[in-house]
Parts: sequence; C-alpha cells; structure tokens
Amino acid sequence: MTCTSRRLGVVLFQLGGPDRLEDIEPFLYNLFCDPDIIDFPFARIGRRPLAKLISTTRARKVEHHYAAIGGGSPIRRFTERQARALEAELSSRGIDARCFVAMRYWHPFTSEAIQQLRAARCDEVVLLPLYPQYSSTTTGSSLNEWRKHFYDDMPVYCVENFYRHEAYLDAVIEKVDEALARFAVPERVEIVFSAHSVPVSVIEKGDPYQRQIEDTVRLLVHRGGWGNRHRLCYQSKVGASKWLQPSLHRTLHDLAAEQAREVCVVPVAFVSDHVETLGEIDHTAREEVRRLGIAQFEMSAGLNDSPKFIQALGQIVLRAMGESVQRFIPALHRGFLA
Repeated sequence: MTCTSRRLGVVLFQLGGPDRLEDIEPFLYNLFCDPDIIDFPFARIGRRPLAKLISTTRARKVEHHYAAIGGGSPIRRFTERQARALEAELSSRGIDARCFVAMRYWHPFTSEAIQQLRAARCDEVVLLPLYPQYSSTTTGSSLNEWRKHFYDDMPVYCVENFYRHEAYLDAVIEKVDEALARFAVPERVEIVFSAHSVPVSVIEKGDPYQRQIEDTVRLLVHRGGWGNRHRLCYQSKVGASKWLQPSLHRTLHDLAAEQAREVCVVPVAFVSDHVETLGEIDHTAREEVRRLGIAQFEMSAGLNDSPKFIQALGQIVLRAMGESVQRFIPALHRGFLA
C-alpha cells in the first residue's frame, strides 16, 4: 500500500454528451466550434456560422439515436461512476485522492472541474483523458482546453495514452470474452473492432490515432488468444470530407456478402457506453444486420466502472506520478507524458 499525506486531484476528461434531446444542438455547436475539430483558412471568421449550420443539420440526423437510448447520453453518469470508483481504488492504496470530471463539450466543463479541484485544496494533479489512444481531436483538444483555464502553481502529471497498458487490455478482453460467450460456438464468430473515425487530413498531419488503433487491435488479439477472423472498421463520420475507412456500415455489408452468420462488434476506442455504442452499434447496426440476414449479432459492453478497468486506471495514475516525480510539468508548459 502506498501512503501519502498530500492530496491528489485526478481530472477525468471525456467528450461529454447531451443530457436531454433539447441539449443535442447546443452540444454539437460546442463540438463544431472547437478549432481542434473544425479548422480551415479564415476559420476565426467562418467557424461559428459553420458550426451553427452543421449542428442544426446534424441534430436532426442523430436525434433518433439519443431517443433510442433513453433521450440523452449516459456518458456523464458513467464517467462520474468511474470517478467515484477511482477515488475508492486510490484510497485503498493509501492515497488521499479527489477525482473530477471535465467534459469537453457539455457539463461539467473543464472550467467547472478546475473550480472543484481548487476547492478541494489538492497539492498535485494527474490529468487522465479517458481516450486510450491519442488524437489531437480528443486528448489534444481536452488538454488544450485545460491550458486555457489552469494557471495554478502545482505539479501536474499527464497521461497521454494508455492503450498499451496490460491491465487496460485485460479489462477489454474480459468484456469481449463475455460477449463471445453468448454465441453457441465462440470460435466461429467474426470479430469486428470498431473505432471512432477521424478525417484523413488529421492523420496526414501526423496524428498517431490510426496507428495506435491498429496497435490496440493487434495487442488485444494477441493477448486475448482469439483465433477468430477479425477486422477493423470506423464509425461516426460527419460531413463530406474523407475519413478513415472502411465504415461499420460497409463492413457489415461485406460480412453479409461473405455469408457470415455470427458477428461480434467490439468498440475499441471507447471506455464507456454512450450514443456511439448504444445507439449506432447496439441499435442501428443491430437492425441493419437483421435485414442483411446475419443470424446473431452481439456487442461487447463498455468498460464503464468494471472493477478490472478501475484497477487499471489506478495503476495508470500511479505510473504517471512515478514516472514524473522528478520532472513534473506545471501548467503543461513542458509537454506530455505518455
């Protein structure tokens, strides 16, 4: 057990999501106003009008996804459960910790989390973006937002990615095995790893996301010991520009054409259930495969607050502090620590 008299703050960063159907459009507006998401020449002039146009149009398209999962996103609820469970995990290791949730595009915003952090009188803080793989559009954006609001003089340690962490991989494998167990013959199931897509232009600028997603799949298949046929696809494309392919929709059609009868989809870039998993995969994709004639379709559940995942987060936090103890990064002025 590790003992400390200092109070540790841990900030859990996530995308956020609308709590109610009427929150969808303002949530999307916040998202598309983000320069890490929408960037083009003269963007300072045109970004807000474009964000208004996209959010208004997109809100109508995705409302049925949110309606199908109860009228709002459960991501805040799951992230807050993760925060409370991580507090308990760190406490069991003798660490006085307080965990705070910082959503990028909806409440509680990063500025709200910082206010809570200050009120808790923490002595040091670990930034923990809940994105296993790094992308400038997710982790990068969350940390940029942190920089805008946090100027306090305290040690700040940062987790840039954790997709290689063995305890994290084991937590995902546990969920996949649970899903495969729902098939009569798990060994003959086609496993489809699905990740949130990003524009190809982001990757061409040097973003490591695609490579890290591919590494994650390779590590999971090796560590999980599955001999099943498997493939990787991407979902949640927005707009007309070129995004990472193949899409989940295209992949399901390909499987049907190959006469696959049993399919298990594994959300490989998400750590909690939300509209992309519960709406796009477990509702829309499930309906699609039924029409395509695939006999059985399952999705591995999100990690949410599973004990294995919470234990993994505890180890990730401790590792970040241990690796950084001699060179902390006040206000993130000296880069990131993976």
